[in-house]
Amino acid sequence: MSIKEIYTKNAPEPIGTYSQAIHSNNLVFLSAQAPIVPETMEVIEGGIKEQIQCAFNNLKSVVEATGGNLSNVVKVTIYLTDLAHFSLVNEEMEKLFTTPYPARAAVGVKALPKGTDFAVEAILSL
Repeated sequence: MSIKEIYTKNAPEPIGTYSQAIHSNNLVFLSAQAPIVPETMEVIEGGIKEQIQCAFNNLKSVVEATGGNLSNVVKVTIYLTDLAHFSLVNEEMEKLFTTPYPARAAVGVKALPKGTDFAVEAILSL
């Protein structure tokens, strides 16, 4: 089994003991991406919509660092502090993904790092 770390400066630096992504055989496991601006490592200004867009942009940057694109995403896991915002996630995903859409899970959580309200992780098949 081969394991390769994936890293891009176009997504936030890891803030703990983890990699942005790990490529193993034909699968890539992306760590959760938060709505953090990579250049400043600060939470994006604005509301939940801006947080969702920023986190997905960070996810896309890591996906592209693998040599793949969003069509390679087979599973997405969404973390929200308020599941009432789920429709905004659907709106953003419709802009980024095409059918067949990736499998998805949505998890309501009490809190996320840096006080954010949204995070997204994914699995790719290359």
